Amino acid sequence: MSNTERRIETAKAQAVRQRNYRRARERALTRLANDYPYVYRKYLEQEKKVDESMGKKWLDIDGNTSLINTRTQ
Repeated sequence: MSNTERRIETAKAQAVRQRNYRRARERALTRLANDYPYVYRKYLEQEKKVDESMGKKWLDIDGNTSLINTRTQ
């Protein structure tokens, strides 16, 4: 196996590990949010304020950052 092929395989394996870690992390976060909804909301609101202070605007607490047309005809 050439050096380039080995590096590609290593990068693939690392990407898989990172994907699996993020999946597990998201599941754990979901469980925590369900077990402690008030604490989760409090932390989310704090993070929202930090993001906004750095110029990253949120439109709602759910993290949506794009406008949705809710007007009915």
